[in-house]
Amino acid sequence: MVQVSVPCLGEIKEYVQMMQESRNEALERCIDHAREMGANAIISARFDSDAISDIMQEILAYGTAVVAQPVE
Repeated sequence: MVQVSVPCLGEIKEYVQMMQESRNEALERCIDHAREMGANAIISARFDSDAISDIMQEILAYGTAVVAQPVE
């Protein structure tokens, strides 16, 4: 029999909340920028994140700003 040690990691609730707030802020900025460009929708919206130091993370939101119109 082979025994393997498996680390059990917990959730850091404050960090999870901070990252959620960061995603929300990035999305709001993306929406605001699209509106400034005259768009009324964003398609193919995506999030990206990257470590910018040992203790900091950046969150990006991006997509294609469009003027959506109803199909008749």
